[in-house]
Amino acid sequence: MTDPLVIAPILAALCAFVALGVTWLRLRRARQDFSEEVSSWKMKLDLDLRNARKERDQLLDALGDAFMLVDADARVLFANKAARTLFRGRDLTGRTVHEAFLDQRLAAALMRCLETGEATVTRAVLGQQSSPLGDQERRGMNAWVIDAARLSDSPAEDPTTRVVIRDVTSEYQTEQIRKDFVANASHELRTPLAIINGYLENLIDDDLVDDKELTRRFLKVMRKHTERISRIVEDMLVISRLESGEAAALKVKPFRLRSCVSDVLERLESVIHNQQATIKIDMPDVDITLAGDRFYWTQVLFNLVENALKQNPRKGLTVTVGCSRDETMTRIWVSDDGVGIPSADLPHIFRRFYRVEKHHSQEEIKGTGLGLSIVKRAIEAHGGTIRVTSIPGQDTRFTMEVPREAEARLQAEAEANALPELSGAGE
Repeated sequence: MTDPLVIAPILAALCAFVALGVTWLRLRRARQDFSEEVSSWKMKLDLDLRNARKERDQLLDALGDAFMLVDADARVLFANKAARTLFRGRDLTGRTVHEAFLDQRLAAALMRCLETGEATVTRAVLGQQSSPLGDQERRGMNAWVIDAARLSDSPAEDPTTRVVIRDVTSEYQTEQIRKDFVANASHELRTPLAIINGYLENLIDDDLVDDKELTRRFLKVMRKHTERISRIVEDMLVISRLESGEAAALKVKPFRLRSCVSDVLERLESVIHNQQATIKIDMPDVDITLAGDRFYWTQVLFNLVENALKQNPRKGLTVTVGCSRDETMTRIWVSDDGVGIPSADLPHIFRRFYRVEKHHSQEEIKGTGLGLSIVKRAIEAHGGTIRVTSIPGQDTRFTMEVPREAEARLQAEAEANALPELSGAGE
């Protein structure tokens, strides 16, 4: 029989071993549970972080302006959709600012912020070839605002700078047009006024009023320049009405286009005769009617035909006025076989007071410089478009297109606006 004194220590050791094993198993299970819980929390945090980044990217991609984050080494950390589009889809992440920007004038503003830590807002005006858009740029001079500032929560040793690049070309060009308009309008009005004032001084100060022949000649010149001032003012008022929303008050009625052309040619008959120009009318259907404001359409055709004659004072010019119509569109064109328009000038000819350089002629072409601006805005007021092509010496053509749908809409609006007047008249 075994001695209890021997068995007791063995049982105690065995119990301790079992207890230790149970404790180890519990610790192992606890560690496993803890590891699984940490892994679960890590996966959740990673998912939340990915979702947060996705939401951030979606929010920043929704911005119309290019947005980038740049580190202390001038490397791009993030670029939104607008930035990627601006730089023609290039992968900007990891590139330096100098690699990203084609023109270093854009990079210069950002580098000042990176070097000094001070926020900066700078506007850069670039030529067409220097635009970030590269070959896609078609607007000529383009302008950009670079807004850069360090993020306030970035550590000092590793600062992050946010950059916003805003395309302000439209505003820049509008401002330039305004400045050009004021300068050119002042010049166009000052010149005839100075001439009139000079002749008045001669008549009054030099006591030439008694010389009837000389006085009559002076008065004719003065009248010509007075008419020029009146034409400039009238053209400016027409443009103002078209751009201020008064185009909604167009007096829309169907009219025969052939009759409108006849009125224009009658007004220009003396010029056509003096230049021995030939006018051709390419209008197979002489009864084509157009729903629109006949006054403005007469202005359009008059300005285009007069412009062709003035730009080509040589004898024997041929000017063609044509019209065609299909189920969706009415097309009207005015073309001539004169000297043409240089390709560099084509994008700008509808600007107010814009003058094409007359390298082919030493003669100064007289006019208000507003004719083509009026043409473009009158066509747009009727829901149409105008484009110009030019092959010097062969064919310079202004083509106007008015959708039939736009004509119908203008006609319906005119009839709707006329209803209250009719009902009121019958009461």
